[in-house]
Amino acid sequence: MYEKINPPTTGSKITFKNGEPIVPDNPIIPFIRGDGTGIDIWPATQKVLDAAVEKAYQGKRKISWFKVYAGDEACDLYGTYQYLPEDTLTAIKEYGVAIKGPLTTPVGGGIRSLNVALRQIFDLYACVRPCRYYPGTPSPHKTPEKLNVIVYRENTEDIYLGIEWKQGSEIANKLIKILNEELIPATPEHGKKRIPLDAGIGVKPISKTGSQRLVRRAMKHALQLPKHKQMVTLVHKGNIMKYTEGAFRDWGYELATTEFRDSCVTERESWILGNKEKNPNLSLEENARMVDPGYDGLTEEKKAQIVKEVETVLNSIWETHGNGKWKDKVMVNDRIADSIFQQIQTRPDEYSILATMNLNGDYLSDAAAAIVGGLGMGPGANIGDSAAIFEATHGTAPKHAGLDRINPGSVILSGVMMLEYMGWQEAADLIKKGLGDAIANREVTYDLARLMEPPVEPLKCSQFAEAIIKRFG
Repeated sequence: MYEKINPPTTGSKITFKNGEPIVPDNPIIPFIRGDGTGIDIWPATQKVLDAAVEKAYQGKRKISWFKVYAGDEACDLYGTYQYLPEDTLTAIKEYGVAIKGPLTTPVGGGIRSLNVALRQIFDLYACVRPCRYYPGTPSPHKTPEKLNVIVYRENTEDIYLGIEWKQGSEIANKLIKILNEELIPATPEHGKKRIPLDAGIGVKPISKTGSQRLVRRAMKHALQLPKHKQMVTLVHKGNIMKYTEGAFRDWGYELATTEFRDSCVTERESWILGNKEKNPNLSLEENARMVDPGYDGLTEEKKAQIVKEVETVLNSIWETHGNGKWKDKVMVNDRIADSIFQQIQTRPDEYSILATMNLNGDYLSDAAAAIVGGLGMGPGANIGDSAAIFEATHGTAPKHAGLDRINPGSVILSGVMMLEYMGWQEAADLIKKGLGDAIANREVTYDLARLMEPPVEPLKCSQFAEAIIKRFG
């Protein structure tokens, strides 16, 4: 099956049923070391993961690692521009769960983005990025400990699908001509808008299927959280892009209030129910006025729509969600994208799971990571229904490669996510404890050490791994 690699002789495959992994006690897991600093951070990560599994399960469980290749290291073995060899794709497909370090973005040829390619090839539609604070981590924020969010970013659609045409190309010019002369004039709401003749053109597809399967995973995750964190916020720019980002919001609400009707409540529903609980004799119109503060300035048609909304909510879910029962449900709300960037800084403790599209999620996850200590502390996972890849969220930092100084936290915490995904929570908890205690004790790599007050002598990458293991307890 393989050209240049051989799987371990011991271990078993992870399989999938209904989109969820079935994990044996001795799974074979492919790993990609990564380019640049991957040479340092992967050995440190593997050492921590193996030590946690051994301590938690005393030999009853063990990972059999399978080295596969991507990025520059793959080109060294397979040849020029062979950034993502067929061997690697076969291994990930066969064994289901993989983990990787940072990968080089090819220059001059080959795949446009290895990370995007892997997500699209294996339909890893959910990019999951937890952002939580470990006490003692230097942060530019005054209260980073208040932020504890998980970004669910749709991975396969939006402008990241990469369907675009260069300015001045034959297809771009043809498309602009069709849009300007046929399609835009045929759409009255676009008025006299025109696309400049010297523009590049990109396409932004957002589908109902893609949106709802992401929100479904976010909802399932929310149900596993403590009650006070059971919230899913749909992040969008639907006030401007109504038929893509606005549709994402609408499809998200539709999914939540059908498939998860018994276990969720929307923010507007909670207002309607809460108003009636405070005043059982409240009329439908009075309730509507309280739900929408601008009610009295609306047209009669719009007023009637809100009154009908109130009536529908009370008739359909009062028995199951009223009298305070909604407070034990998953809260589903939505926020405009630019607003949420502000609110994760000013009101971070009001949010838990943020579900959004590809581009918004890219920005938002990095912004949240910056609050809790930067990408060096930011784990990531790309999850589909038949495969999952866990990854470093930072770049390759080649100038630091081989110096044993870079922070391995991102890949280690991605390994924690992998263990949790596999159901190996005991091992995951050991690593979180060890990492948290090491940081609290100011045992950190240079990126964190230089920001601490007063500054501390930094540990090497390998020493940080040892400090984490030592503090498993």
